[in-house]
Amino acid sequence: MAGTDSTKKHVTKGSTEGYENGPVVILVKPQLGENIGMVCRAMLNNGLTRLRLVKPRDGWPNPAAEASASGALEVLQKAEVFETTEEAIADLNHVFATTARSRHMTKPVVVPRRAAQDMRAMIDGQGEQVGVLFGPEKAGLHNDDVVLADTLITVPLNPTFASLNLAQAVLLMAYEWFQLGTDVPEYELVTGTSQVASKDELVNFFNRLEASLDEAGFLYPPEKRPNMVRNLRNIFQRADLTSQELQTLHGVVKALRLGRTKGLDRLSVEAEQVSGQELTSEDEQGRTRN
Repeated sequence: MAGTDSTKKHVTKGSTEGYENGPVVILVKPQLGENIGMVCRAMLNNGLTRLRLVKPRDGWPNPAAEASASGALEVLQKAEVFETTEEAIADLNHVFATTARSRHMTKPVVVPRRAAQDMRAMIDGQGEQVGVLFGPEKAGLHNDDVVLADTLITVPLNPTFASLNLAQAVLLMAYEWFQLGTDVPEYELVTGTSQVASKDELVNFFNRLEASLDEAGFLYPPEKRPNMVRNLRNIFQRADLTSQELQTLHGVVKALRLGRTKGLDRLSVEAEQVSGQELTSEDEQGRTRN
C-alpha cells in the first residue's frame, strides 16, 4: 500500500494528537542503517516520532538510513544516540521489551494489543513516560537489557518461525498503539456525492423491476414467484445501493423494456416484409402463367 495525502490532518485523538507524548522507540545496538531508516518510516506511519539509538554498530548519522526512511526525516533527524541502554531509558517511568523467546524471568508478558492499551493508560491517563526496547537484528535483546524492562511483549506468531525483522517488529507495535487513538471507522461506505438510497427508493425500484419481469415471464410459475422476488430483493438489499446507482438501474430496466418492444416491432416489420415479398412472388408467377 502506498500513498500520502499531506493535506489531511492527523487522525489521532486525545493528548497524543501532536505525537510528542507517544512511546519512545529504542533500538539497542542496531546494525544496518537501512533497517534504522525503515524503522523511522514505520514509526511515522503510525504517528510515533521519538527514536533513540543505543550504540549503533555503523555509527551515526548513517547515510544509508536516509534513503530507506522514505521521507520520514523528521524522525530520522531527531534520533538521539546513547552509549548504554541504561542511559537511553533513564528518564522513562515504564519500559517494555520485545522478545520472541522465553527469558525465564519473572515479568509480565503481554501481546502487542494489550501492551498498547497499557501504554495508553500510562501516557494519556497518568502522564508517564514510556519506552519500548527492540534488540539487534541478529539475535534480539541481551538478557542484560531485558532485565531493565518492566513488561515483556511477545507476538503470537507461528511458534516454529516467530522471528521478525526490526522494522516489522516496530511497525506491528506502533500500529497497535496508533489504532487505539484513531477516529477512523472500521468500516465506511464511500458514496461520493450521492447518498445511500432510502428504503422508499429501493421498494420503488423493486416494484418496477418485478413488474418488468412479470411482463417478460421470468417470475414463473406463480407458486415460485414469492421466493424468487425475495431472492432478487435480497441481492439488491445487500449491495448498499446509492440513489444514483438506483437511477442507473431504473435506466437499465427501461432500456430492456424498450429494447424488447423495439425487438417485437422489428420482428413485426420483418414479417410484413417477408409476407409482402411472398405476395409479390406469387403475382409474378401468376403473370408468367398468363
